[in-house]
Amino acid sequence: MIKTFMNFSVAAVALIGAVQPVAAEEPLASVLMDETGGCMEGPVAQFGRYIGDWDIEDQTLSQDDGETWLPGNGARWNFTCVGNGIAVQDFWMPNGKAGGPAPGVGTNLRIYDATSGQWEIAWTATRSPGFAHIQAKMDEGGNIIMHWASPVQDPPRRITFYPPTDEGWDWLMEMSFDGGESWTGVYKIKATPRQ
Repeated sequence: MIKTFMNFSVAAVALIGAVQPVAAEEPLASVLMDETGGCMEGPVAQFGRYIGDWDIEDQTLSQDDGETWLPGNGARWNFTCVGNGIAVQDFWMPNGKAGGPAPGVGTNLRIYDATSGQWEIAWTATRSPGFAHIQAKMDEGGNIIMHWASPVQDPPRRITFYPPTDEGWDWLMEMSFDGGESWTGVYKIKATPRQ
């Protein structure tokens, strides 16, 4: 029994000595979180072209008259490349009212599915239960059109990302009040490079 214990002890010491210490925190470079080239190539570039830090001016369609666009509080929207082309993730950070605290944050994880030729997107935000599954596809004009897959929205809604320029880009949320026959813009934003 003593001999068995001694053999076990020698083996354990040899095993422990062979294990190299692991750094408590890996730098982002080692997990490809500081590279963006892979998000600027092929279909991933559809959302990769939005990578950057953006100031947002937003407007909501008035529910009173259905014609007037009312200014919102604005936001910051940051897009980043994940794993040098695995996905594009963004962080939505709305401003609080009149200098008040921010109401929360939201994030999208956008993954291109080469088999279906569309984007699979998971969205979640502060005070939102679970996440929304959104699907998106680029049209012939270079716009990215997003539709909710689940949970089903009532009324239905869609979001359009318009192609970016050096000055920024536009985004529009629309709702359909007739089962998808026509669409009404209800919320829009203008993104400009954050200064």
